[in-house]
Amino acid sequence: MEEENKKLLGDERRDMLLSLLKSSAIPLTGGRLAQIANVSRQVIVGDITLLKARNEPIIATSQGYLYMNVNPINKTVEKTIACVHTRNQAEEELNIIVDHGVTVKDVKVEHPVYGDLTASIMVSNRQEVRAFLEKIKKTNASLLADLTSGIHLHTLMASNEGPIKKAEEALKAAGILLD
Repeated sequence: MEEENKKLLGDERRDMLLSLLKSSAIPLTGGRLAQIANVSRQVIVGDITLLKARNEPIIATSQGYLYMNVNPINKTVEKTIACVHTRNQAEEELNIIVDHGVTVKDVKVEHPVYGDLTASIMVSNRQEVRAFLEKIKKTNASLLADLTSGIHLHTLMASNEGPIKKAEEALKAAGILLD
């Protein structure tokens, strides 16, 4: 029992975090990782920063941390598209994309002071879209596109180009795809 509540230190903890992230198909929250390691969430944030500095492909999504496995067997196609819409159309835009079997990897905007700003989204279905937008609403956060009058880029991922092309056609029909 005592071993179960043992606080893991430094490299041992980071190795364990890396192992957990690599073996998880779903994002793991900082709170959950902190609970497992018996440390604060802030310690986990620091550990993740150190792991990223070691070039570990960890991304922070709205659902938690995710290790981006590079698997040559299951290659994915990525494409960046330009969109423009109002804040009220964000759900429509994301749902159009995920309904075509496409994952929205991130959003990018060009800020006049900071240059390119990128935020991970990583939504693949309507449930994840809903959770992402609920988190935005609950925290009263701004969408990055709010900084640029609705103009933004998305990196899309799919198993092949077909679903991405169909999603683009649907976005164009909805007046969201920027030509």
